[in-house]
Amino acid sequence: MPQRLMSRLTLAAAALFGSAAAMAGTVTVITSFPKDLTQAYKAAFEKANPGIKVEILNKNTVQGIAYVRELPAGQRPDVFWASAPDAFEVLSGLKLLDDASALANKAAPAKVGAYPINHPQGQYLGQALAGYGLMWNTRYMAANKLPAPRQWADLMAPAYFGHVAMSSPSRSGTTHLTVETLLQGEGWNKGWTQILRISGNCAAIAERSFGVPDGVNNGQFGIGLVIDFFGLASKYSGFPVEFVYPDVTAVVPANIGLVAGGKNAEEAKKFIAYTVSLEGQQLLYDAKISRLPILPPEAMGGKTPQGYPNPFEIAKRAKVQFDSDLSEARYNVVSSLFDQTITFRIKDLQAATKAIHAADAAIAKKPNAKAAALLKEARELAYTPVVDAAKVADKEFLAVFAASKKDAAVNKRVTALEDHWNTSARSNYERAKSLAEQALAMVR
Repeated sequence: MPQRLMSRLTLAAAALFGSAAAMAGTVTVITSFPKDLTQAYKAAFEKANPGIKVEILNKNTVQGIAYVRELPAGQRPDVFWASAPDAFEVLSGLKLLDDASALANKAAPAKVGAYPINHPQGQYLGQALAGYGLMWNTRYMAANKLPAPRQWADLMAPAYFGHVAMSSPSRSGTTHLTVETLLQGEGWNKGWTQILRISGNCAAIAERSFGVPDGVNNGQFGIGLVIDFFGLASKYSGFPVEFVYPDVTAVVPANIGLVAGGKNAEEAKKFIAYTVSLEGQQLLYDAKISRLPILPPEAMGGKTPQGYPNPFEIAKRAKVQFDSDLSEARYNVVSSLFDQTITFRIKDLQAATKAIHAADAAIAKKPNAKAAALLKEARELAYTPVVDAAKVADKEFLAVFAASKKDAAVNKRVTALEDHWNTSARSNYERAKSLAEQALAMVR
């Protein structure tokens, strides 16, 4: 073989070997978390583990699950890291997670409230804790003379019309948890009535969960429905923002798991172990991250900032014992129902809500029994969910939405149901608006 050709082959082999070695030292993490958090962990872990690199793939939770499902073993990312416990139940059910129990921090309590911090069979670990609540811009509220809200139900009041924002649960795992927490705390029918009334007061349904805190921070919105770390990170980073946990809240783990069939399992195990170690937990106190550790304050090495929320105390007084199995079972129904009746019909819902508020104010000043009856009917039309509690308890109904849409028959049935919900919502909102306007005309 000519010497020149042999040299080229040797260089090519070396390049391939070097590339493979570099790949072997890379942990690929798929996550929905913001860059401020992921970059902090990437930098700290790489500093503590020279020779191992971290690659971050940022996708929302729904997209992340689909991404892992579609890739064959050996081509998948190594770590799945997100807030939604029901998402990890989905991955576990599909046998896409490997046992991570050996990586757990033994100093972490078994539970937060009644909720296990780590999966009982070790399929995934709690990496941080999270609750759900309300953040608001103090300057915006003062300028618009709005009282600070304390409970979800406060946001149904006419005073908040056009001042609220939230995102869609189909686009955000954290919003899905917020909506599901409200539904579990209030019950399906009452919970949806509150969600519909709050959504009617919304200025916007943001496309991504990040859009809500960003909008509150810059004064585009007054109030946002968010997972706690959005509100806390804004507050501790110096924005004019406050955050509150309503009584109807839950504290559950944000999780991290070892993907089955990932490329670099050993490096991935080191990354997961680092995130739950004392050093990794202390990173959560960074102002731009502001998350709640899985370790109690007394185990945090004296690093807990003064006045920082204690998730174990919040969990004691929280009125919701979050059921991740229930959330998983109706995950797709909740997301689809929200989109068909709120996201895609937000202008119709806003118009109905505005008309209802106007009639309500007028009737309060000039009582009229017939007008009040019309207004009651308008409210029922606008704020009653098109899928009731009995239907969503039907396992056969839920199974349709859990089945793969790649099945033509399943896709046809789901599409027909969604079209029906969308059409029903539009009709209900239009009729509600008309009735409210009639009620208003009676008292003018």
